[in-house]
This record gives sequence, C-alpha cells and structure tokens, in this order.
Amino acid sequence: MNTFVFALTVISATQQPPTFVKRTLSKDFVAEGCCVADFDRDGHRDVSSGRYIWFGPDFIARSAFAAPRLNDDGTSREPYRADTGYSDYFEQFAHDFTGDGWPDILVYSWPGSDASVFVNPGATAAAPRVDAEWKRHAIFDVADGESPDLVDVTGDGKPELLAFTGGQFGFAEIDWANPLAKARFRAISTKSPDADRAIHRYTHGYGAGDVNGDGRIDILTSGGWYEQPAKSDADAPWKFHAANFGEGGAQMYAFDVNGDRRADIITSIKAHGYGLSWFEQNSDGSFTERVILGRTAADNTAGTAAGKGFSQLHALRLADMNGDGLLDIVTGKRRWAHGPMGDEDPMAAPILAWFETVRDASAHGGARFVQHRIDEDSGVGTQFWTGLLDGDDRPDVVVGNKHGVFVFTR
Repeated sequence: MNTFVFALTVISATQQPPTFVKRTLSKDFVAEGCCVADFDRDGHRDVSSGRYIWFGPDFIARSAFAAPRLNDDGTSREPYRADTGYSDYFEQFAHDFTGDGWPDILVYSWPGSDASVFVNPGATAAAPRVDAEWKRHAIFDVADGESPDLVDVTGDGKPELLAFTGGQFGFAEIDWANPLAKARFRAISTKSPDADRAIHRYTHGYGAGDVNGDGRIDILTSGGWYEQPAKSDADAPWKFHAANFGEGGAQMYAFDVNGDRRADIITSIKAHGYGLSWFEQNSDGSFTERVILGRTAADNTAGTAAGKGFSQLHALRLADMNGDGLLDIVTGKRRWAHGPMGDEDPMAAPILAWFETVRDASAHGGARFVQHRIDEDSGVGTQFWTGLLDGDDRPDVVVGNKHGVFVFTR
C-alpha cells in the first residue's frame, strides 16, 4: 500500500468506539484545508491551516508563515467571509520538499490557480519558532480540480501533485534535483476523455490507488479509472476503464472493503448533494454500488442502515480509527460551500463523522459500515487531516474550514 495514499495506523482494538477531545484553535475562516508536521522540530507536531501555524503540544502559540494576499487594488483579501467569500488556501500538505530536514508546506490555491511550496526557513532562521516569512515558490501554475492531493503515483517513494490541467486528467512530476522549479504535467487522458465528461477547473472527484492489483497506482475519476501501464515514463494516454462512480464527490480511494482481495472504490457521490458509497469490484472487473448514505434527503433519515446521514461530503480520508486493521471512512458536511443559502441543506449541523468498516458475510457485498459521530459543530472543508498528532498511537483528526480550525484528539 502506498503511504502517500492512505494513512493506516494499527492500534489496540477496543470494544467501544473512540471518543474525542475537541480543541477550537480559531473561529475565523482562514482556509478549507490543513496539514500537520513538526514545523519547528521541537518534538511536537504542529497544525497549519491557511497562512498560520499553531504550535504543539498545546496549540496556543500561533505564527503566520505568509503575508496576506492582496486584491488588485492592494487591499487585503482577509478576513475571508464565510457567507460569501473563499480563501486562498483550498488544500495544503506538509512535506520536506527541499530535503533539508525541515517540513515545508504545499498550498493548492483556488481551482484553476497555482500550487505553491512555502519553504520552511528553519534551517537558517535564528528563532526556533520559524516565524519568519516563508518564501513562496509556485511549482505548478494551473492546478484544476476540487480534490487535488499529494500522492506517490509513480512508485519511486516521492510524491507527485495529483491534479489536472488543460482539460486533461493526469498528475505533475516534481524534479527532485530542483524541487522548487516548475513541476512537469503528465497527461493520462486525451482532451476528449473516454469518461465523456468535461474536465474543467471545478471538476469534482479525483483519487489514486491500485485498482487491478498489479502493484501500480491507478488514477480514479467519477467516470471510471485510468490504468497505469508497466512503462509510464512516456507521455501517452493510460488505458481507461469506464465506470459510474457518482456525479463527482471528494477524494477517491481504492481499498479492499470486503476482504475478497479485489480493490473496491470508496467515494462520496455528489460533493454538494448527498451520497456515500463503496463500489464492490466483481471478478470480471465491473463494479456494483453498495450504498452507505443515500443520494436524496429522504434516504438520509434516522433508521437507515448507517444511521442518519448528511449532505455535502466534500472531503474524505481513510484511516484505521478503531485499531482493527481495517481502514475506516472519515468524512463530514462541508460548511457553507456556496454560502448559507446554497446547495443541499446548508444550515444543517456541520457534522464530522467516521464510518466503521465491518466485514460481514451476511451484508450485501460482504461488508457494512457503522457511523460514529465525532462532532456536530465543525464539519469539513475541501480537505482535512487524519493521523497521529499528540504523541500516542491513536489517530486524530484536524479540520480547517469556513467554521474555523479544530483539533480532535483521543
């Protein structure tokens, strides 16, 4: 399994679902994503959302690694307005791009805009808080899509920018001999893809995973998946396998849900509507949809199999939340994607939840999911973080969105 695709953490299994302690780091709208790393290398992991870093272990001290971005007239774009506005920090990821031992921050700005690396000055800064302004390097000029990621697609142990551009699906390779130079886009589809769906800056649903079990990472879209060839260093389209994985949701994953040794697809169905499903891969390579949360409001009332549902599952991650060795689904309701009057049920509680994977021969497809609510006053943005934050071996969750910045530990 590729470590840049899934955060798999094995812990001691318990009979009771885990409970979480919530910390509110900010109620300001600073970003719709976040990342975690020990940015000041003091032995404690820190949280970054937007242009800020909150330093662990208590997350009280905060510094800004970038100046506020400006409008054309020179005024600041901040504070961002949650009801009508959007941030310049759509998603962000921590990685040591320069190889100096200090984690840097990759920021995807608005879809159709740049992806930039902010270089941690810790190696040269006199202050341990690395609170000097970090130099920004735009390494990819036009990153399209609403679910970009940082994933090792090629299998060389180093990540690529999982984003597309110019009406073609693909990914961008970083030149690790010169990592702050422009990344090279590798198109895997034609401009009229077999998916028969327009590819544009706001295309929803994108991901990566080994679908056919050949040890190579394939790329997932809502209209099907692209098979990575054995030799992928040439610029040529990958073989496309059409499938209907919904209308375009959030991040997409390939994972063997039911234990039959075939990778299934996990995705939300419509980013601004309802629906969460896993698609069981059959022996002939086709897929059968297994519904977790239905596609309409009526399908998400109390009493449904996975519990009462919610809309706008615009961000999704997989992590082993209960230590049974199986990846679970972590997701939630995006807060005010298009303001308090837009989309499906925008004023409902911003829920954050995880869905426990249970292999069950009596269930359709041999598996079912049990919903566990983490919180009902936070939700998700377009991306969030799961992993080990506070020094123990139990996965935590960090969220940055229009409702604020939140840490959930156990």
